[in-house]
Amino acid sequence: MSNAAQLSGKEAQPSAELLNPENHTLVLIDYEGQMGFATKSIDITELRNNVAIIAGASKIFNVPTVVTTVAEDSFSGPVFLELEAAYPKASSGYIDRTSMNTWEDINAYKAIVGKGKNKIVLGGLWTSVCIVGPALSAIAAGYEVYVITDACGDVSTEAHERAVQRMIQAGAKTVTSIQYLLELQRDWARQGTYEAVTTLMKKHGGGYGLGIQYAHTMIKH
Repeated sequence: MSNAAQLSGKEAQPSAELLNPENHTLVLIDYEGQMGFATKSIDITELRNNVAIIAGASKIFNVPTVVTTVAEDSFSGPVFLELEAAYPKASSGYIDRTSMNTWEDINAYKAIVGKGKNKIVLGGLWTSVCIVGPALSAIAAGYEVYVITDACGDVSTEAHERAVQRMIQAGAKTVTSIQYLLELQRDWARQGTYEAVTTLMKKHGGGYGLGIQYAHTMIKH
């Protein structure tokens, strides 16, 4: 009997470490003009595209998502248009804070833990303050934390890298924006989300998106 014939089916199960649309809450933090102006660790156009990818991904896959801002009306200003496109302020209930650590804001905290997910995925500005705070706090509270590092940024490369290193040392897991999207899709045979995912990539996926557009046009694939 071949090895393949002896498989029970359990061997093909994906790792529990992988993200799927049902096992996590996405928290999008302070993607606002004033925070973006001073971000130097990543090109602002790349950052905005990555925000569009993760916000769009969460919308496509109906991921429980919390959008939070800091001092929106008095200092930081409106969210990026790419985030507004996926989660309009009028209908999405942004949670505005005064605290730099989202975890310490009671309304944001209730919104996040109220989703009932053990995995929390974070993206936002700035990495060393507004991402480190909730990441370390959630880990201390027993949650599994993932950080989308290319959807985060800081006032310098040094500040961003040291923040990511600190979170990894504390147990956080790092992913990238396209990795996040593709981990949710996981299988191109899932036709229910295929078109939305490839359309999102064509618009915001850089060279990868161009490749998809080319394939769809030239070789009808």
